[in-house]
Amino acid sequence: MALAWFHCFSGIAGDMALGALLDAGADVDEVRDVIARLPVSGWELQAEVVQRAGLRATRAVVHAPEDPDHHRTFADLRGLLAGADLPERVRARALSVFTALAQAEGRLHGVPADAVHFHEVGALDAIVDVVGTCAALELLDIDEVRTSPVTVGLGTVRAAHGDLPNPAPASLALLAAAGIPVTGVASPIELATPTGAALLAGLVAGSGPLPPMTPSRVGYGAGGRDVEGRANVVQVVIGTASPAPEEAALSGPGQPMVELAANLDDVSGEVLAHTLAALLAAGANDAWITPIVMKKGRPAHTLHALCNPAQAGTVGAVLLAESGSLGLRATAVERWPQVREELVVDLDGHAVRVKRAGNRVKAEHDDAAAAARALGRPLREVLAEVERLAGRDL
Repeated sequence: MALAWFHCFSGIAGDMALGALLDAGADVDEVRDVIARLPVSGWELQAEVVQRAGLRATRAVVHAPEDPDHHRTFADLRGLLAGADLPERVRARALSVFTALAQAEGRLHGVPADAVHFHEVGALDAIVDVVGTCAALELLDIDEVRTSPVTVGLGTVRAAHGDLPNPAPASLALLAAAGIPVTGVASPIELATPTGAALLAGLVAGSGPLPPMTPSRVGYGAGGRDVEGRANVVQVVIGTASPAPEEAALSGPGQPMVELAANLDDVSGEVLAHTLAALLAAGANDAWITPIVMKKGRPAHTLHALCNPAQAGTVGAVLLAESGSLGLRATAVERWPQVREELVVDLDGHAVRVKRAGNRVKAEHDDAAAAARALGRPLREVLAEVERLAGRDL
């Protein structure tokens, strides 16, 4: 599994996150090509090599005209993403970022998420930062994002509503909602911006020190100016997750997750199956159905969805809309996913995807079934042969 770990020892901003990934090897022209699929125009993205406290870094510079639509709503941003021909993981990640921000802003202002008007983060340059960062993660084929604790400043910052405390309320709300620890320094500079905090809240699967991994690339994304006494950069370390010992599988805190559930006694099997697929498409890590008996002896089902806390709003909305349920429950849980790798096995000219974790090998059922039909062989034989081939070098 490919990991990207952001070291936010000097905070994080949208342009810093994008700059770090460009510095780590994401091609700026390819990132531009992905952003250009959005139905917005007039922007330019450049990558500049700069020095911050003597450290070479890349600064992502977005030039954008005066944006008359910089007060876009959450619904506006969803429409931009829905109407663009983006890679699916780029779209899902960008939507998760804006969802996290809308929920945080909604709580701060006491309004529903859909009624939130973005200010700085609704502007064109921030949209380029968010979608560009998600595009760079895709180009680097990153499976999971993690972060260190985030350093924040002191004093006040100027925002659209006037002077606000530093760190900005939106930044702190986003980091708190995602369970990301912070550490303060006596610097009167906004080290963690709302865009940077939203990227972490919407993308990271966990926080803490550098996870066990084999590093392959390191990038440094520069802030817009030098900061006295520290390198104003965010560091990103990219590599392959190192398998943890089996006996340590549950050591330390797990990934914070949310389990959503609703009891349903008035939906058909077809609707249940469709809703299950819709939940997975909306970003749920897993979704499943269990049979139950409700009041008055009614046979029914519980529909479950497991997701990142930042995506709970999006996934919950899909659950309610597709199932017709009048409500749902949410439970905070933790998970300890085992490190796995994916590979493709060629069986007589037919590609079959395989997952390997520890000493276990599992073929992808749909691929194996297609190969079995094409070859005229029993499925169980194809599964056994593919898993034998994939497990030869374990």
